[in-house]
Amino acid sequence: MPRRCLARFASRCVVLALFALTACAPAMVPAPLAARQPPYGRLPPPAPPAPPPPAAPTAEVGPAKVAVLVPLSGANAELGQAMLDAAQLALFEAGDDRLTLVPRDTGGTAEGAAKAARAVIADGAKLILGPLLAAEVESVKPLAREAHLNVIAFSTVTELAGGNTFLMGFLPRQEVVREVGQARERGLTRFAALAPDSPYGHLMADALRDVASASGATTTRVEFYDPRADDTEPAVQRLIPGGAADAAAPPPSFDTLLLPAGGTTLKQLARQVKEAERGSKPAQLLGSGLWDVPDIGDEPALVGGWFAAAPPEARRVFEQHFRAVYGRDPPRLASLGYDAAALAGVLSHGTGGEPFSQEAILNPSGFTGVDGLFRFAPSGLVQRGLAVLAVEPQGNVVLSPAPQTFQDLGY
Repeated sequence: MPRRCLARFASRCVVLALFALTACAPAMVPAPLAARQPPYGRLPPPAPPAPPPPAAPTAEVGPAKVAVLVPLSGANAELGQAMLDAAQLALFEAGDDRLTLVPRDTGGTAEGAAKAARAVIADGAKLILGPLLAAEVESVKPLAREAHLNVIAFSTVTELAGGNTFLMGFLPRQEVVREVGQARERGLTRFAALAPDSPYGHLMADALRDVASASGATTTRVEFYDPRADDTEPAVQRLIPGGAADAAAPPPSFDTLLLPAGGTTLKQLARQVKEAERGSKPAQLLGSGLWDVPDIGDEPALVGGWFAAAPPEARRVFEQHFRAVYGRDPPRLASLGYDAAALAGVLSHGTGGEPFSQEAILNPSGFTGVDGLFRFAPSGLVQRGLAVLAVEPQGNVVLSPAPQTFQDLGY
């Protein structure tokens, strides 16, 4: 298995770099206690965990084994390796000797993930971090349940959550909740969406309809474009009939437009929308997690747009540390590996009961990590305290800071 020995050991230079960085490392800590637990979007607030049973004497000797199931081969091998590297970085920076990471390659397939899960269960793992893809999670979930192990997976397919499975991935609906809340605070009431004709695009459009309606606003238009097409102009023309070429055309029926796209497609859409809006008041653009890339401000048509994301400060420190140790930039999802391993470290220091139990994972006050404040609901879905960022040419700026506790999370 690639780089398997890194589960316990690092090279001399890596160890020295980690020790040098530890003093200023971003730490995973339990979040401050909140006096009340307001709802988060449409997700129910977590119920307080049951009192843990008295601690029993244990015969176990040595650190607890925590499995990390990621694709180290196949199409997603680069991302999987970065997530594993980030998990190892978290363990070294914390200086935690209570855990041993046990990495296994899933190959990016359901069969590979099931094989990896059986191996770590036989090896005595107490908690499973990962896998990454929905089919992998689906195959691992029953095996972990039979072994009485909890799974903290990186998928965003909400149907997989529940029982012994918790999803740590960034959930698109929560981005919409945060962005709509910010727009409503600014007096915007008429929403539209221009989304890819894909499961992700429909998920975002449905979320916009639900969240806007719940906030007392309306969704006036939703248009879908073919994500395989080279040109998105037809969808933009349907969204804004007439456009700049027709002075007699009525103004758009919306003041806020959700563009859940990324890469060159996003830039093309933004330019086409701005051109079609010429002569009328431009809509406030809203984004998604696909906007959370370093060069987003290079496109003038996106400047001034908003998107919800983890607060950038701690993640920036993580990226610097990752770059210093591994000599490359981490992909965006690598931080999930860091926070998952750091969370396992925090849980391992719990007092009383089983450290990786559902009661421990469902701490209603949550945790604060590289990607900010988060906690798990009894449904198994993660709830995150997101900031709202505004796109600027010199770099994104925080328009609305992320909450520090779930008491502050009132949207």
